[in-house]
Amino acid sequence: MGSAEVPLPVAVPSPEIPAVNGGSSAATAAPATESKPKKKICCACPDTKRLRDECVVEHGESACTKWIEAHKRCLRAEGFNV
Repeated sequence: MGSAEVPLPVAVPSPEIPAVNGGSSAATAAPATESKPKKKICCACPDTKRLRDECVVEHGESACTKWIEAHKRCLRAEGFNV
């Protein structure tokens, strides 16, 4: 019996591969100019969130602007656009 040689698959680049891997310059530029937050907004700044929430429950929103603004500053420092 003779051995039949099986041809090995050869990688042939397709036109789709550069578009998927290379991407457009607009798609690759966006992450460089805009940093994404590393956490979800609900999990960021737990200390200021707790203080803000407790103040609003006890005293009302209008009396808690100091804590609300402190929480917003913290969220902005974490990369959120609020």
